[in-house]
Amino acid sequence: MAGPDFALTVPVLGDGNPVIRPFSLPNPQPGQLLDLDWETFGYGIERLARQIKNHGHRLDVDICFGVNEAGLVMATFLASGQFSRCPIGYLKCNKVRDDIALDGQSFFPEAGAAPTIVICDFEVKHADVVGYLAQELRSRYPEARLYFAVFGAMTKDNDLAVADFDDLTGASIMRAAGFAAVFIAATMSPPGIEPPMELR
Repeated sequence: MAGPDFALTVPVLGDGNPVIRPFSLPNPQPGQLLDLDWETFGYGIERLARQIKNHGHRLDVDICFGVNEAGLVMATFLASGQFSRCPIGYLKCNKVRDDIALDGQSFFPEAGAAPTIVICDFEVKHADVVGYLAQELRSRYPEARLYFAVFGAMTKDNDLAVADFDDLTGASIMRAAGFAAVFIAATMSPPGIEPPMELR
């Protein structure tokens, strides 16, 4: 299911390594959601872990947040395998008309001053979900340093092996959120991807 990988330069603050290697997710049925299997999902988690390891310095993470159920699964694997079993938070997003709101079931672990936080989301398209979440987390955790790990990033054109970060539909959203670094497992075409067992 996974297509070829390629080098992509992403926004990074400070002295981190800006070059990551995502893979493409070619869709054999254009115009249809691409249903991922567990093997591809696991491969994407491994790809994110490899990018994090090659970031240039060790990430001592205080909290790893998962966005909705698929993001929570991602956060669980990364917190366990990559971040020394750090606390896991949960951001449950509800769409309210044309807006987004956090559900009361969201969970925010305690953290010390200026924590390092990784946000795990399954996909990023056009909607500014990550910007909203970054703002919420900064209000709850002052001076937090935020990183963003996403499984699938949608491309603007049919070529999934994008040459530039700005060829992603959510590039301006991710830049505006001011993340310390962005990690991307794969690129995808519209209308997007579905996680295994329809985790949301």
